[in-house]
Amino acid sequence: MITLRPAAQRGRTRLGWLDGRHSFSFGGYYDSAHVGFAHLLVINDDRIAPGGGFGTHGHSDMEIVTYMLEGRLAHRDSLGNGSTIAAGEAQRMSAGTGIRHSEFNASKDDPARLLQIWIEPGVAGLSPGYEERPFTPAEKRNRLCAIAAPDRRDGAMMLHQDAVLYAALLEDGGTVTHGLTPGRHAWLQVATGTVTLNGLAMAEGDGAAITGERDLTITAAPRGEVLLFDLA
Repeated sequence: MITLRPAAQRGRTRLGWLDGRHSFSFGGYYDSAHVGFAHLLVINDDRIAPGGGFGTHGHSDMEIVTYMLEGRLAHRDSLGNGSTIAAGEAQRMSAGTGIRHSEFNASKDDPARLLQIWIEPGVAGLSPGYEERPFTPAEKRNRLCAIAAPDRRDGAMMLHQDAVLYAALLEDGGTVTHGLTPGRHAWLQVATGTVTLNGLAMAEGDGAAITGERDLTITAAPRGEVLLFDLA
């Protein structure tokens, strides 16, 4: 079964510097029908104005993945990490026993856009951790590229949960397929463009909850960037 989560039905947070869309309940937005999916708890599509950002705040017991779509994001945390990630790059922060960080648009002139993802860890009380890496267009072009996984497959970032996050850039009618082990679930998020999922048309911002399906076929229509979550 595939259940579409249309982009227009997502929650929304609008501040002077932030325009955020929430696929699942988050902050001041609550929808009892959309309180995460399996271990996937948050997908926020955040657009941050030049110079704007999130001041220092804390997290615990959460795997937080940031996937950059446009612009640059400056990160600082209580572990001493300080870096800037750009479009095409991703970071993973394991909040574990507790971490404090800030995130700001690194540009005073250009907007930034990112997908912030929260996944419940398999074990509470982990030591906090951080990593980042670029994922080139060539790695993602018309193929599923592992971004985060518990086994770090193909150079993916670490994820402390039985879940794998993939990204793909689908161009010129490109198609990727993915088989789901019985009992597992999946979520597809369209970051940009338009695609079809097993024939179902999906546009930018749309998501889809997938249960009971064995084979997934995702096709550019005519192009799109997607994130696919394979979840226990």
